Amino acid sequence: MLARTTAAALAIGATFALGAAWTASWAQGGGGPVAAAPSPAPAHPAPQPTAVQPSSAQIGQARAAVKEMGEALKQRLMAAIKAGGPISAISVCKTIAPALAQQTGAARGLKIGRTALRVRNPANAPDAWERGVLEQFAAQIKAGVDPSKLEHAEVVTNASGASTFRYMKAIPMRAEPCLLCHGAPEPALKAEIDRLYPQDQATGFRPGELRGAFTVSAPAAAAAAP
Repeated sequence: MLARTTAAALAIGATFALGAAWTASWAQGGGGPVAAAPSPAPAHPAPQPTAVQPSSAQIGQARAAVKEMGEALKQRLMAAIKAGGPISAISVCKTIAPALAQQTGAARGLKIGRTALRVRNPANAPDAWERGVLEQFAAQIKAGVDPSKLEHAEVVTNASGASTFRYMKAIPMRAEPCLLCHGAPEPALKAEIDRLYPQDQATGFRPGELRGAFTVSAPAAAAAAP
């Protein structure tokens, strides 16, 4: 998908910049800066879509939506754990989290979800663009960047000229409440996770690592609307 897109990255703070060379390489499917091979210019070059940077309004909308959903989800998780223990939190992530994402996104004209390099629910697996951002987040955390500060936004234009606003906000692994289910779950809890998610990959995390990210998207024009 990325090989057919033209993306314009917005640096949001020093910890947020990805670098022009990495972005260009990523768009070509590579893992680092590469030198373009010389090639003869076509007689009739195809028109290239114009790259568009996300506006502050677009980014503000995405940030607000992620903050709202994250706070609501944490409240539900903590309440479930208090009422019925860690096993009760599993149903919150399985059923309530998607409902919160749909509700929050619909109110703002956005599509909101969660994804990760190691997912619990296969339906949340990242697409190519999301995977690239997650890998960059992981590299920045390894280099000492505070994961709570990491975010990334682009307007991605495909070959047909359709532009999509995309935004991701890193989710750091926290001791509470995440570690209960995503660290080293106690046996009864692990058995329930395995029952509901036979393909689970989301245990063995430690505090401060990258658990995943919120991911937001919308048609670029819609995301820019006040």
